[in-house]
Amino acid sequence: MFSQLIGVNKVVSGYIGGHTLNPTYKDICNGDTGHAEGIQITFDADQVSFETLLEVFFASHDPTTLNRQGNDIGTQYRSAVFCQNATQRDATIKMIEALNAKKTFHSPIVTQINGPDTFYPAESYHQYYFEKNPGQPYCLAVAAPKKEKIRTKYSELIKDLSQDA
Repeated sequence: MFSQLIGVNKVVSGYIGGHTLNPTYKDICNGDTGHAEGIQITFDADQVSFETLLEVFFASHDPTTLNRQGNDIGTQYRSAVFCQNATQRDATIKMIEALNAKKTFHSPIVTQINGPDTFYPAESYHQYYFEKNPGQPYCLAVAAPKKEKIRTKYSELIKDLSQDA
């Protein structure tokens, strides 16, 4: 869904925050690598702010449940932001404080705020997984509704994809 945002140039699925070098999806599924499934976003800050990306991030998942996303349980499913600098760290802290103060979610946010770490791109079959597998049960039940929610809530941020045709 991030790849559809104006100003986002590239999104890579992968693994971050653990101790295993060059992990694979199979390694991650075992839950003992320390890595989380994540994405690396390359964006043009003149077109989309880091704060806007954070807003979409928090709206697109449950940041209040520790080590879990939907039916997926384990540290590899933790909510985390890997900030590249102090400005991003401060913005993330401020965003979490604001969302908690507004009681945006039913419980306090447990998203980890981390510094930069080595990002390992996932295997090619995991890149753009939803677009490649729209009929897969997880995509139908979980990813598609999330994607539609973001497209509706943030319609002004979505690229005009008809120009790409």
